[in-house]
Amino acid sequence: MTAYDDQNVFAKILRGEIPCFEVFRDDRSLAFLDIMPRAPGHTLVIPRALARGILDIAEDDLAAVARTAKRIAIAAMKAFDAEGIILQQFSEPASGQVVLHLHMHVMPVRAGVDLLPAQTRKEDMAVLADHAKRMIAALGG
Repeated sequence: MTAYDDQNVFAKILRGEIPCFEVFRDDRSLAFLDIMPRAPGHTLVIPRALARGILDIAEDDLAAVARTAKRIAIAAMKAFDAEGIILQQFSEPASGQVVLHLHMHVMPVRAGVDLLPAQTRKEDMAVLADHAKRMIAALGG
């Protein structure tokens, strides 16, 4: 497995070099909106630890990401009047992982509403700002 690249976009977000629509942070994880969402409220949850994927992350850090993903899923159900949640995690390029920093996709869904194809449309910044406010409110913030 290739070594972790600390110049990936998520590492830069963690260092504050690139902005994001943050909705939650704790000592081990960060959750922010995907700028190319497949559904309204599509949120990414990443570890604050530097880990390329599930194959190299410490178990405690993975557990923290999973706990945050559950918290985000519950909030997304409320904020977007969803009927279900899709949770995805890809590790290594052969799986479809594009950014080589572990991340979980949390996507609220409704029956009969298809997801957009991955990485096809950058969302309007005003829409993302509104979605971030909705998520933060649903998280109790």
